[in-house]
Amino acid sequence: MSDDAQTIAVEVIGIEQVTPLIKHFKLAPVGGGSLPVFSGGSHIIVVMQGAARLHKNPYSLLGSPLQLDSYEIGVRRMEESRGGSHFMHDAVKVGSRLEIAHPVNLFGLDKIARKHVLIAGGIGITPFLAQLEDLHGGGVPYEMHYSVRSSRHAAFLERLQRREGERLHMYYDSEGQVIPFETLLATQPLGTHVYVCGPVGMINHVIATAKACGWPDSHVHWEQFSAPPVGDAFEVFLARSKISVHVPPDQSLLESIEAAGVEVPYLCRGGVCGFCQTKVLELDGDLVHNDHFLSDADKAKGKSIMPCVSRAHGKRLVLDL
Repeated sequence: MSDDAQTIAVEVIGIEQVTPLIKHFKLAPVGGGSLPVFSGGSHIIVVMQGAARLHKNPYSLLGSPLQLDSYEIGVRRMEESRGGSHFMHDAVKVGSRLEIAHPVNLFGLDKIARKHVLIAGGIGITPFLAQLEDLHGGGVPYEMHYSVRSSRHAAFLERLQRREGERLHMYYDSEGQVIPFETLLATQPLGTHVYVCGPVGMINHVIATAKACGWPDSHVHWEQFSAPPVGDAFEVFLARSKISVHVPPDQSLLESIEAAGVEVPYLCRGGVCGFCQTKVLELDGDLVHNDHFLSDADKAKGKSIMPCVSRAHGKRLVLDL
């Protein structure tokens, strides 16, 4: 996506508080009809007009891909929110209207896998709910491992228990329960694919454990959208557009460039897909990389930046935009 002309107007038709920190929203197209098709693991960008700025946040679709009269998303209230999650929790009511981008899938199920192992932590359960719908009735075995702080923080637990039965394995931090990653990944049959979404520590542990167990990289899938962290204000010069842009502490580089009227292509706005990768032409200072796309070697070179979540610390940054 690159501009709001490609968004869809939706109305909030349902809101449910599913945990102390997570709300479940149902979004239907304004005027009725069907929404675009999607597959398990897809996300949308929700466009929110806050009091001071426009927010564009990615959220996984968690409803059945077969039911297109509405979309479902889960939004966790973030303690250090820059405004997006607080807007969804505090300002959005049943009847509110929002804009959403068309679905994009960066976390789809592998079609040739002989088994699927799904691992979620906290709000990371959301992309798996639609994936599980895709798996129902299929011939490929799967299992779901879900770790949460306590039972009251287990979002969509009743739905999962009703639909998944013995394929669901729950782990509660409050009871000292942890997912046995080493045993789990060391005992899977050849052709198994593992998928993980949740806290960065969990994702990194799964990736490292799978590597230690000899899993090929192509069989390990993960997703984590990062919220752009706050940082020092800085100035950026867009060489092709020939304009200078001020980036305030609580606004991302991408948001500031968009506010200046310059389009930057994107898909996730969460540092995952690499679609907004931008060439750095000049730098006096340091780049603060917060993405999950660039390798450590590429980050050290300082020749590219993901403006959706990364920023600069220094006197001058010139981008090829």
